[in-house]
Amino acid sequence: MKEPAIDNKELILALEDLEKEKGIKKEYLLESIETALVTAYKRNFDSLENVKVVMDQKTGATHIYSIKDVMKRVVNPDTQINEKEAQKINKQLKAGDVVEVEIVPRNFGRIAAQTAKQVIIQKLRELEREMTYNEFNDRRGEIVSGLIQKVDYNLVVMDLGKLEGVMPTKEQIPTEHYKVNDKIKGYVLDVEKGAKGAPHVVVSRSHPEFVRKLLEFEIPEIYEGVIEIKSVSRDPGYRSKVAVYSPDPNIDPVGSCVGQKGVRIQNVINELNGEKIDIIEWDEDPSIYIASSLLPAKILAVDVKEDEKFAQVIVPDDQLSLAIGKSGQNARLAAKLTNWKIDIKSETQFREMLMNAQNEETE
Repeated sequence: MKEPAIDNKELILALEDLEKEKGIKKEYLLESIETALVTAYKRNFDSLENVKVVMDQKTGATHIYSIKDVMKRVVNPDTQINEKEAQKINKQLKAGDVVEVEIVPRNFGRIAAQTAKQVIIQKLRELEREMTYNEFNDRRGEIVSGLIQKVDYNLVVMDLGKLEGVMPTKEQIPTEHYKVNDKIKGYVLDVEKGAKGAPHVVVSRSHPEFVRKLLEFEIPEIYEGVIEIKSVSRDPGYRSKVAVYSPDPNIDPVGSCVGQKGVRIQNVINELNGEKIDIIEWDEDPSIYIASSLLPAKILAVDVKEDEKFAQVIVPDDQLSLAIGKSGQNARLAAKLTNWKIDIKSETQFREMLMNAQNEETE
């Protein structure tokens, strides 16, 4: 006499509760459990059969079917059934057809219950990971704080609460030294899913946008949109240049960002461990904007070629090294900030260049 199908009404009630509380569809969980039960059956009963598991969505009754080819002569009883035996199930069946033969192996109820529990735990973990991933994915471009857990092979690992943050070498400020248990801030650059599905946050302290976000945090006028940051260029750990603008003529964007006695900008500099920050005023006139971008150097003239986005800048002789900066830093940051090619010449160099050009014309 055939044993009854495995029944589990409690499982269905539990799945319905999960659907209400966590939003995981009951049908999705049942499908996952069915797939897992096929594997569990084959593993526990060392079976070579093609099997299918169907769970009743109302009662939780579990039906296991062996899928067999109807044959005149059986060669492989695991996958085949004799035509006469098949006709006991359905008189219409004949050789060449496929039949599902229901089976109920001994003790499979216990295996089914364990498998269902494992699948539910796994799917809950996956859901939790997905929700955490989505939460942090929505926070791309924001600043997060965390404790340093590990500094290893130039990779800094941070505890961000729900997730782990990682800061690769290229996202670190080269002048900083990180220690375990230090609390630091970082810019959410990306959210990635690891090999086992667990997400982690890629954090940066070297990205130019980190400076932008720190300024938004410290200066209400930027956060409120009264002052706009037009561009940021950065040599992490050493110097940043930030171009600001306000459509309101009554607001001094540079003064507002620097603050009284430099208090506002100093908070950002402190967060960046002494990185210098030049705040300059953006201007729609490229010659004025380029001249400002080369501060603190004084500029005599700027000749622009708009179609090539090229600017020839003339400075007093004693300002040349300041305009170019140590290892070309000031000129390089100005070019990044404005997105223009900038060639800087001293007054003497420019005159010599003009004289050489005139001599070539007369020859």
